[in-house]
Amino acid sequence: MSDPLIRLYPAAYRAAYGQEIIDVHREMTADMPRPARLRADADLIAHALRVRLGLDSASPTGRFFALAAPFALAAGAVDSGLRLTRWYAGLVLSPAPVWVQLSAVDGAWTLYMLLSLLVCVGTVIALTGRWGPGVGVAVCGLLGTAVQWAVGARVYDDGAVAPVAALLTVAVVLACPPDRRGDRRLSAAAGAMAAAGWLPVVVVNAGAYTGAFGVTTDYGAWPMLVLAFTGAVLALRMRSPGLRELGAVAVASPPLVAYSYTTAWGDLWPVLGVFLLLPLVAALTAFFQAVRRRR
Repeated sequence: MSDPLIRLYPAAYRAAYGQEIIDVHREMTADMPRPARLRADADLIAHALRVRLGLDSASPTGRFFALAAPFALAAGAVDSGLRLTRWYAGLVLSPAPVWVQLSAVDGAWTLYMLLSLLVCVGTVIALTGRWGPGVGVAVCGLLGTAVQWAVGARVYDDGAVAPVAALLTVAVVLACPPDRRGDRRLSAAAGAMAAAGWLPVVVVNAGAYTGAFGVTTDYGAWPMLVLAFTGAVLALRMRSPGLRELGAVAVASPPLVAYSYTTAWGDLWPVLGVFLLLPLVAALTAFFQAVRRRR
């Protein structure tokens, strides 16, 4: 292995583990064909950069993003799923024939719906046990929505908010250390959060009733409330003060903030109120934990 690769590691890490890394890498790649060796070098470079950035599985930051990544995916799927089902509900409830409506849909909007579908499908695949392929599909959908906005496609009601949220979600998901991806319990919790955040809003949009379990879905409040509640439940189960768990769901929340912004027709005050749910729930969680410890 060439010196430039090992020098990508921080000096202290290189001094402690550098020779071991060199020996293992040489032994592993000794009989590999050139393409496989290049992939191994790429994996080593990625690990070195993660260590340098503090995003490896041994670092607090890496563990934090491992906690946040499934919920970031789930939040992205809720946002994309709500956009899809809102369009579908409008299609079904409109008095115009479906084929007439579909014929009037332009290519940019069709692509946007397909990209949203990719995010939903990829998230389901990732959270049900195939993290790598699922994340690949979801990331393609998220990056596609950002590229669509960058090239000037007029499909967004919220300007740059949705594509920025998509890029932040991609960053959170990719920051998760490779050996901490696909945790079953976290994936199950994220999947339950996505279902609970999506289904009541769909029922409301379909006109079945006007409130979800007594909580209004106006201004996109319901998905954010479910996400905040999920963070509190995680903190309570882990007997944690809640800062780490609520911080993780806050990092995962940009897609739901974007959805709230769109639902509120660009009014920042309702969105600010929705976003303040997280610190409020964090304070209540910390209070509850303090009371429980005293008992």
